[in-house]
Amino acid sequence: MSLPPANAAHHDAPRPPDRDALVRQRSVAKYARRAAAYDASCGPTMPIRARAVALLRLAPGERVLDVGCGTGLSLPLLRAAVGATGAVIGFDHSEAMLAQARARVAQAGWREVTLVGCAAQELAAQPALAARVDALLFHYTHDILRSPRALAAVLACARPGARVAVAGIKYFSGWLAPLNFWVYLKNLGYNGAPGELRSPWDRLAPRLHDWHFEPTQWGMGYLACGLLRAEAGVPAEAVR
Repeated sequence: MSLPPANAAHHDAPRPPDRDALVRQRSVAKYARRAAAYDASCGPTMPIRARAVALLRLAPGERVLDVGCGTGLSLPLLRAAVGATGAVIGFDHSEAMLAQARARVAQAGWREVTLVGCAAQELAAQPALAARVDALLFHYTHDILRSPRALAAVLACARPGARVAVAGIKYFSGWLAPLNFWVYLKNLGYNGAPGELRSPWDRLAPRLHDWHFEPTQWGMGYLACGLLRAEAGVPAEAVR
């Protein structure tokens, strides 16, 4: 009787779950529940959003990518900065959130704004991003920042030297650290991977130069910016 190939057990073993897929599944489910009331909850972070957009120093005619655009709250600011000759591309994997962004664009009549429904990992295949962008806005996009695959795919959409602004939530330090369980619970309500809040920017920062960082919200948030290093972008086909 012939024996099975030595590697048969290896081939029959179940593959480990795709962590990114699990995170995205949790995130989509959470935002489906929160989409209807999302805009009403964003009042405290609207000034931070405006500051993040200002850090991009956008000029008329430029192309900017709104990473995880959600309901499109950043779109008016971005569109005003690049003008009618520029382009704003937003993407999100939550159709419940993106439906509101699409309604916002339709109501405003912005022909320069393109919205894409996809995960960050799938950006390379999107025709709207065939030409690389001049700037990237990461506004409260924790899951994308913590996924090497997602982050690489997003950065591949930008030209070397592209301006990057990032804002998000983080743990308190010092005497406010006892409040960090509450911070975790706050993040848990939105993100598929709610942990890793001590330095959630640490996978992005090494890919940028001229990195500037400041805490916000008494230390519970952060706002940072920099310029994309030439070696940070990867070929689009590498992240398909």
